[in-house]
Amino acid sequence: MPSIILVEDDPMIGEIYQRKFGSSGFDVTIATSGKEFLNEAGKKKYDLVLLDMVLPEMSGLDILTELKKSGKYDPELKVFIFSNLTSKEDYDKAMANGADGYIPKTRFNPSELVDEVKRIINEIGEQKKNENRRNAKDLDENGSNISKNGKRVLFIEDEKAFVEIFCKKLRDEGYEVESAENGAWGLKEAFKKDFDLIVTDMMMPAMTGPEIIAKLRMEEKTKNIPIIVISASSTDEKIREVKELGISDFFIKTRIVPSDLARRVDEILK
Repeated sequence: MPSIILVEDDPMIGEIYQRKFGSSGFDVTIATSGKEFLNEAGKKKYDLVLLDMVLPEMSGLDILTELKKSGKYDPELKVFIFSNLTSKEDYDKAMANGADGYIPKTRFNPSELVDEVKRIINEIGEQKKNENRRNAKDLDENGSNISKNGKRVLFIEDEKAFVEIFCKKLRDEGYEVESAENGAWGLKEAFKKDFDLIVTDMMMPAMTGPEIIAKLRMEEKTKNIPIIVISASSTDEKIREVKELGISDFFIKTRIVPSDLARRVDEILK
């Protein structure tokens, strides 16, 4: 049973989400203040934290700083901001203080939030499996580190079947592939780790492809990473707009097969 904690000071809102998550098979805890949350976080292991930004006693940013920098809490605890504050400044501050993602309250009704959290927790699980596989590959039979030759690709896409098929092909071709099932999570991974190429969908939960690309191009670490965009459909104007952001290629999903994508990745990274 997935375990989450929602930090929300409005009792009525907290009760609505507690009932919705509880009826969907979650073990859910509600904390109404930062101090209450920090006390709970030290007692139990949670799969995900949903943290409001505006809270009594401590702000969401204060809580993030305590979680990530004090050394008192699980360093692998995943914290997603869940807030009505949606400006770029709010997003940048949260991510700079260690948030793992950002979910605007206005974009999701309770049922949609449950689905989004399920996707996030599944993605965290997949990331952990990928990390364990990579660590296993990095050791020889004596347990010593060995070098990796494969280049690394980040695949940002919320359609699980599409991810499985295309990522498998890239891995079969020798690439190390990580996937992210929403835009905010993908951007966080891109900033945190080193990738040689990024593939992203145009339309996803939490953040769109064009928003991801714009933010990637603003950062020194990621501004030159080749990007391939895929989309279920798009107008000529939208395609032109996203190409002007500096991508390497654009594909319509119904017109590309895994071998086509792998071939294009080979061409870009050769």
